[in-house]
Amino acid sequence: MAQRWVVVVLMLTCGCALSRAGSLHMPPDQDEALVWPAPPERPRIRFVQELTGPDDLGWRAGFWHGVVGWLAGSSSQERFVRPTGVAAAEGMLWVADPGAQSLWMFDRQRRRARRIQRAGTTLLVSPVAVAIGPHRSAFLVDSSLAVVIAYDAAGRMRHTIAAPGFLRPSGVAYDLSRDRLYVADSGAHVIWVLTGQGEARGALGRRGAEPGEFNFPTHLALDPSGGLSVTDALGFRIQRFTPAGAFAGQFGRHGDASGDLASPKGLAVDGDGRVYVVDALFDTVQIFDASGRLLLNFGQRGSDRGAFWLPNGLCLEDGARIYVADAYNQRVQVFELLDADQSAPR
Repeated sequence: MAQRWVVVVLMLTCGCALSRAGSLHMPPDQDEALVWPAPPERPRIRFVQELTGPDDLGWRAGFWHGVVGWLAGSSSQERFVRPTGVAAAEGMLWVADPGAQSLWMFDRQRRRARRIQRAGTTLLVSPVAVAIGPHRSAFLVDSSLAVVIAYDAAGRMRHTIAAPGFLRPSGVAYDLSRDRLYVADSGAHVIWVLTGQGEARGALGRRGAEPGEFNFPTHLALDPSGGLSVTDALGFRIQRFTPAGAFAGQFGRHGDASGDLASPKGLAVDGDGRVYVVDALFDTVQIFDASGRLLLNFGQRGSDRGAFWLPNGLCLEDGARIYVADAYNQRVQVFELLDADQSAPR
C-alpha cells in the first residue's frame, strides 16, 4: 500500500493533463473498408467504429475515479450493457443504457467520459432514450420512473419533468429554435408537447390507425426545419408532422420484404428529407426518401462489424455520421455517409 501512495504522489506532482480535444479517436483500420452497397456498386455508407465504452475512445475516466478504483484493486473499465438510445451533437455523445441503468456522457471537446446513474437522489431504473438539449445538454427519458430528466453538459441534473399524463414515455426530441420538447408515450399512445422546462403545450394524436393516430409510438426525430417524425411501432409506419403539429404524411407497411417494417425503432431525418429507420427484427437500417421509397439498407444479423442484434436507437450527427445503438451486441456502431446525393439501389 505504501508503494501505491508513492505512485499517487508522483501522479499528482506530474499532473494529469489530457491530450487536446478532438473528434472521435479512431484506431488504425488495418482491415478492408466495410461499405454499403458492396463493390462493384458505388459505396454510400462506410463503417467507422464500434464503441463499447470509454476505453474505445482512448479516454480515461475522471482522474480521481481512476485513482480510487486503482487503490481499491478494481478495474476502471466500464462497458455498455444494453444501449437503446443515442444522441450526438456539438462534440457531445450521450448513450441511454437501461441494461446498466445508466446514462453515459462522452464529451469529445474535453475528452471526458462519465457514467450517470442518478437523477438527484433517485436511481435511474429504465433510461431508454436521450435527446440533445440547449448548450450541449441532454434530455433523458426513464420509462419506469415516467419522467424526463434534464442534465447539463457536465452531467449534472438540472430538473425533472413528470407531466401528469405520462404513462410510459419511450422517446424524446427537442427543438431548440422553438423550445419544444416532444415526448413519445407508448402507454398513452400520444406525443406530449412541452417546453424544455416542462410547461405543457398540448399533445398530438390518440390511439388508433388513422392518420395522426398512434398504436404504441416509441421513437421521435426532428428534421432541420422542425418537422417531427414518429415511429408508430405497432402501426408499422412512420408518421410525419409539421412544426405546427399538423399531419404531413406517412409511409410503411407490415411485412418481411425490403422496404417493409417488421419492428421499427429509432429513426432520424437528414437535411434532404431522407429517413433512416432501424428495424430490430430485420437487424438493419433502412434509408427512405421523403415519400417513403426505399433507397438503401445496411447491416445484417450478427455480431461482426456492421452487423446488428436487436438494434434500437439511431441518430445523425452533422448529416454525415450515423450512430446506431446495437442493444444486444452491447455497443454503439458508428457509420459515415459517403455521398449526400444518394440514389436508389439498382
